[in-house]
Amino acid sequence: MLDINLIRENPALVAEKLARKGYTVDFSDFLARDEKRRQLIFATESLKAEKNKTSAEIPKLKKEGKDVQPIFDKMKLISEQINAQDAELSAIEAQQQAVLEALPNLPADDVVAGGKENNAVVTVFGEKPQFDFTPKHHVDLVEGLGMIDYARGAKLGGSGFWVYRKDGALLEWALLNYFMAEHLKDGYEMMLPPHILTYQCGYTAGQFPKFKDDVFQLRKDEGEGFSHFILPTAETALVNLHRDEILDEEALPFKYFAYTPCYRKEAGSYRAEERGMIRGHQFNKIEMFQYALPEQSDAALEELVDKAAALVRGLGLHHRVSKLAAGDCSASMVKTYDIEVWIPSMNDYKEVSSASNAGDYQARRGNMKFRRKSTGKLEFVHTLNASGLATSRIMPAIVEHYQQADGSIVIPEVLRPWMGGRTLIERI
Repeated sequence: MLDINLIRENPALVAEKLARKGYTVDFSDFLARDEKRRQLIFATESLKAEKNKTSAEIPKLKKEGKDVQPIFDKMKLISEQINAQDAELSAIEAQQQAVLEALPNLPADDVVAGGKENNAVVTVFGEKPQFDFTPKHHVDLVEGLGMIDYARGAKLGGSGFWVYRKDGALLEWALLNYFMAEHLKDGYEMMLPPHILTYQCGYTAGQFPKFKDDVFQLRKDEGEGFSHFILPTAETALVNLHRDEILDEEALPFKYFAYTPCYRKEAGSYRAEERGMIRGHQFNKIEMFQYALPEQSDAALEELVDKAAALVRGLGLHHRVSKLAAGDCSASMVKTYDIEVWIPSMNDYKEVSSASNAGDYQARRGNMKFRRKSTGKLEFVHTLNASGLATSRIMPAIVEHYQQADGSIVIPEVLRPWMGGRTLIERI
């Protein structure tokens, strides 16, 4: 959530930054209501002061034998006026809150305007794989080796689900273990959070109320609002760990990672080239998360980008790191870098990690602060996240990059300890 004081002090600057994200806003009505709110607060407080002063005089007047009925009549009118103004004030504050909740985060000064056409590639690793035979699509490879069962996945869960089998299940688990081992080595604390979260978790993450229909909701009765949902990413859980807490300045940054399946509605039709596990309703992911001091957050984002890219480098996969334009960043984020791996059959790069800095946007929604030792004042922390990594696009990249003419797949060296020391996946 944005700081309302930013809008009060420089609405034109806030509107200009939001326009870089493709969000057009006119704050005239908002500021007019804000001024009306201030007037109501002053008028209501004055009436309450008058009521309290008059109430204090009643015992004295009674003792003197004076008629206090006119005073009671006056106080009744004041009470009615206070109630009416309180109701009007509550309505205005609800309107203001709704506007603030709908506003996306402001892009950082070094983030360019526009959509994905303005994304900039900042680094490239390796070369696109070359084959002296006709390469296969990852779906054909994993089905041919009995690694993935798409037909039975659809039988169990419908379109967009699959079953890992045999070496597919082992390779999936090897990837997760590789990711986790690297994060533990780097001093991150491992978490296994709940998969069912309260509505407040989605609100703090910045996903609700605007994007509430993108998640699988759990309802008591049809037509009622929902109180819980199934997490779309572990970020939604990790960002709520310290909700409504005051953190120790000297203990920051907090560095966490979590393994969870991710559950996504993925509304809309799938493109033909996205068959397989490029898009699905359930996939596995390791999520990295940091709570940082404001002055630490730029360095924290660089660390997360480097860690995510290092995991892909360790697998030997050709990939690039792109800095997203403002309109391609998610609503809650100040700045985002995507790590994109090359998928030969698609002749394109696909994102396997987004590393993002939310600044204090999520912290404001979740009331997460620290006390600055030098001033004694409370300030909002900064929150950052990055996939480290999602497997549903890494596995297609591995099987396509490392496929052999006979349909076997070379296992990346870093994964072999979890694959029994084997070097190849082949049909037995």
